[in-house]
Amino acid sequence: MGKEEKGIIGSRLRNAYLSTVISISLVLLLVGVASLLLVNARSVSDYFKENMQISVMLKQDVSEKAARAYLLDLGSERFIKSVEFIPVEQGEREMALMLGEDFLDVFESSPIPISIDVTLKADYVSADSLDMVRSEIAASPLVDEVVYQRSLVEALNANLSKISLVLGVFIALLLFVSFVLINNTIRLNVYARRFTIHTMKLVGATRSFIRAPFLLQSAFQGIFSAMIAILGVIGLLFFIRSEVAQLFGIFSLKLLLVVMGIVLASGLLICVLSTYFVVNKLVSLSKDDLYY
Repeated sequence: MGKEEKGIIGSRLRNAYLSTVISISLVLLLVGVASLLLVNARSVSDYFKENMQISVMLKQDVSEKAARAYLLDLGSERFIKSVEFIPVEQGEREMALMLGEDFLDVFESSPIPISIDVTLKADYVSADSLDMVRSEIAASPLVDEVVYQRSLVEALNANLSKISLVLGVFIALLLFVSFVLINNTIRLNVYARRFTIHTMKLVGATRSFIRAPFLLQSAFQGIFSAMIAILGVIGLLFFIRSEVAQLFGIFSLKLLLVVMGIVLASGLLICVLSTYFVVNKLVSLSKDDLYY
């Protein structure tokens, strides 16, 4: 075999190896994105729940000093995430935007009380917990009314449950499709070298000896492809951070290591297992079977 032919064969092998790595990397990138959503599912759910607010309307005769003192006490409650003081002036401005600048003209004194906007911790954003929270807040002699949209809370929890179910099914299907695609890619790559395997078998090589270089190569392919996919996931996070900073806050960077581990383990495991089964099958083929 001349140098030119060897160069052509070497170029084809490099191209085949590169295309295999790229194909596996793209599939593992999808696995990484799905894993990112999976491990941060609780954070996503908590984000939406903690954007729900309830309004605590204080009585008309409550002074601003007493209201601010009550604000500190309310903020220390176990179910409170954050509180925001809404003075009368701010309440009047907000009402003016909705009802018009002259809405106060029909009143002798301002009907707008001091209020406090409360954001609850995610664990307390449910119908039963909100009833308990409402009762405890309303027990204060300073509070006139506690306002929240119960139907909106129930709809939010119902929709989050449906989204979690759909997401779980989607991730399971994605992992299955990923396994099939990577398995087929590895199968085609190894099958193209079936005559090399047959030659090794003819000279007396054992199954383990024949498998070893293929498994080693597939392990490197899996690790290299996983690293490319991980870089893709990190790049996606940086893009989200630059374009949608508020959405970026949902994702826990601590769990990024878990995502990296899932992608790396998936790439390594699927590549090695696929290669193992394909090589075992090819070793068992007769010479005639190699042509079909």
